[in-house]
Amino acid sequence: MTPHLFDLAAIGAGLPVAAAHDELTDAIARGAAVITAPPGTGKTTYVPPLVANLLADRADGQGRILVTQPRRVAVRAAARRLAELDGSPTDGPVGFTVRGEREVSARTRVEALTPGVLLRRLLADPALDGVSAVILDEVHERSVDGDLLLGMLAELRELRPELTVIAMSATLDAAGLSELLNAPVVAVPSPLHPLDIVYAPGAAPRLTERGVTREFLHHVAQLAVTEQRAAGHDALVFVPGAREVDDVVRHIQALTAALRGDAAVEALPLHGRIPARDQDRAVSGRRPGDPHRIVVSTSLAESSLTVPGVRLVVDAGLAREVRRDRARSMTGLVTVSAARASAEQRAGRAARQGPGRAVRAYSETEFARMPAAAQPEILSADLTDAALLLAAWGTPGGDGLPLLTPPPRAAMTEAVAELHALTLTDETGRPTALGTRVAGLPVRVREARGLLAGTAELGDPQAVAEVIAAISDDFREPSGDLSALLRALRDGRAPGAERWRRESRRLALIAAAEQRTGAGSGTGSSAGVVTALTRPEWIARRTAEHSRSYLLASGTRAALPEGSPLLAHEWLAVREVQRVEGRIGDGTGAVIRLAAGLTEADALRVGAPLSRTERIARVADGRVRVQEQRRLGAIVRSASPVRATPEDTGPALAAHLREVGLDALRWSEAATTLRGRLGLLHRELGTPWPDVSDAALLDGIDGWLGPDLARLTPQSSLHGIDVTSALRRLLPWPEAAQIDALAPEHLAVPSGSRIRIAYPAPDDPDARPIVAVKLQELFGFADTPRLADGRVRILFHLLSPARKPLAVTDDLASFWSGPYQDVRKEMRGRYPKHPWPEDPWTAEATARTTRAARG
Repeated sequence: MTPHLFDLAAIGAGLPVAAAHDELTDAIARGAAVITAPPGTGKTTYVPPLVANLLADRADGQGRILVTQPRRVAVRAAARRLAELDGSPTDGPVGFTVRGEREVSARTRVEALTPGVLLRRLLADPALDGVSAVILDEVHERSVDGDLLLGMLAELRELRPELTVIAMSATLDAAGLSELLNAPVVAVPSPLHPLDIVYAPGAAPRLTERGVTREFLHHVAQLAVTEQRAAGHDALVFVPGAREVDDVVRHIQALTAALRGDAAVEALPLHGRIPARDQDRAVSGRRPGDPHRIVVSTSLAESSLTVPGVRLVVDAGLAREVRRDRARSMTGLVTVSAARASAEQRAGRAARQGPGRAVRAYSETEFARMPAAAQPEILSADLTDAALLLAAWGTPGGDGLPLLTPPPRAAMTEAVAELHALTLTDETGRPTALGTRVAGLPVRVREARGLLAGTAELGDPQAVAEVIAAISDDFREPSGDLSALLRALRDGRAPGAERWRRESRRLALIAAAEQRTGAGSGTGSSAGVVTALTRPEWIARRTAEHSRSYLLASGTRAALPEGSPLLAHEWLAVREVQRVEGRIGDGTGAVIRLAAGLTEADALRVGAPLSRTERIARVADGRVRVQEQRRLGAIVRSASPVRATPEDTGPALAAHLREVGLDALRWSEAATTLRGRLGLLHRELGTPWPDVSDAALLDGIDGWLGPDLARLTPQSSLHGIDVTSALRRLLPWPEAAQIDALAPEHLAVPSGSRIRIAYPAPDDPDARPIVAVKLQELFGFADTPRLADGRVRILFHLLSPARKPLAVTDDLASFWSGPYQDVRKEMRGRYPKHPWPEDPWTAEATARTTRAARG
């Protein structure tokens, strides 16, 4: 069959990208290309058919061209626009696939799809048989899925060099991508029309700790209405999230309704939660005779799709970004100032089709303070989904996969551990049978696990799907009670109920198709059990009777909202936790935003992999005491005292020392001196001399003190340990033989005495070793001794016969030549029995009185 050829002249008419046809052709012929082109240049429309035509003459020329767009609305818009220009239906030469919707046929040459769909297609068919080229659009957004696709496709090209891979974006790290794909870069310029940028900050702050302020959203709406009336063109308004979109649309509708006699203006929302038909209407062109439009959008209209007719942009300068609280193992979207690069792209939307105007609803100072660019999502996201995809691809943890930005090691380690706890991977990090099924589903990992395991346990795919649909979207219930939310969704009272029903139906079909033999027990609360199956480590137990505070198995504490009906439950399956300030979290610093009640039996059964019995040994009243605790993660279910054994003693005493510090040991003068000597040598000479600071000794306590702790019985005292001998275990060999030369314990002075050197504490980086000695014992001592291979001068504290301080010096020669004469004048009358020679250089050093010296 002859491959379908696209009419590039008709498709590229009026598109700036068509002017770069020759450069694009040359780059694509090399098998990989990186294309940079500003929004509105037509790259999404022109490049896919160009690639299809160029590959038509190859042996695999009938293979499909896959084009990824970061969002479903952009996928549909791109496919329908190209199909319209081609004069064909969207299930003809051009088609698309998004979650829950697919319009393709055997005739389809160009298929638009989301990165998530392509990732799962890669897992099912790692060679992408029947695919001639993959075009990744808007890769500058640096989503986790987009980054993983780049790495997997770069690896696939080594096995299939004939596969053409193209990365496209408005702004991207062209050099990094070029190196990753071994591809040339084609920069397509855009002849922008004149753009007027103005700043119009409001009186109210944009953000508080509670989020975007209502006053600021009203300011944005007022700006949009005023500016649109003055411009007479369609407008595009950027706000950070779906809630803000809906709020601003309501404000605009109220404001325009009050403007009687003015031309009608239609306010349209554009975000991922509205039905597909409403999304498509917002991004389609305004028909003749229709009123002007103000489209209020999240960042999805920033670069991944074009809204026709827009000549005015109003930008709130805010964005939703993923942030992870590592300490609490919580990830969520937070509202922050957008990056300057995003603000520039948003403003540029106004000047794609003619002279435009961009109004920034904030000050020029705020713009200057914005970060230059948003960081890659992989640096802050929950990597559980990514970790399972990587494991299924054969690169557990991402090891060996070429990525633009490697995932943070700690976050990936945590994600890998969570997959194992969810029984999705085995001890080697490879997917289990359940993990393989979950990885292939068009559902996030935790939700997919809950869907499959919940259906297997409860035997009701529809009931389980309803719970998953409710917890996987951004629905809200003030009380935090998931069961109350489900009732409101079923009754149609909750916002987004129709969206929830559609998603429930989709998930129920998936669950039914995946259901194994057996109908399940049908027992238990579906809301609590299914939620717990998605995240067992967030099973929680009330910390005390009548308390709002709960302890999660992960170790996090969080509180229910006041008056929540969930307070009747001792056990909860928590779905969402949010960090908070002040009393709202009952002193825990976090509030439970969504949870379901759980019976103790269900909590223990679902959380069984987290159950364990531990012996907890602690020092109390000077003795080692042991409790045997039965735990569900961090939750202590029961505790009872048991007899301490010798095996308990060492760890308990080590933990006690880490808690109270090294002063719990009995430090002899010899031990303190040895520690000071080692500390000085480490400070001045470094390795191999050991670090003996408090932190280092406590961190490495098992190495130097472990043998002594192991010999103690539960009735023993720490005071019985010979700390000097323990410290000697840290001496490096053979260098230890030099310690007396480098840092001697005593200093021999001219009088014949051996004076102990007082070494500084290891935690004091500037202190010096001190010798406190009577002045008369140093007569004739000209050169100040140095320690640590000549690096450190001894600091002398010169004492009177009564051992009172007279002077401090590290330069004896200067002291004898100068200050000594003043000291002599003052002291010889006070201490006449002791020598105060006029010439200290030649006088005999002595520790005795003048008469005793003569005798």
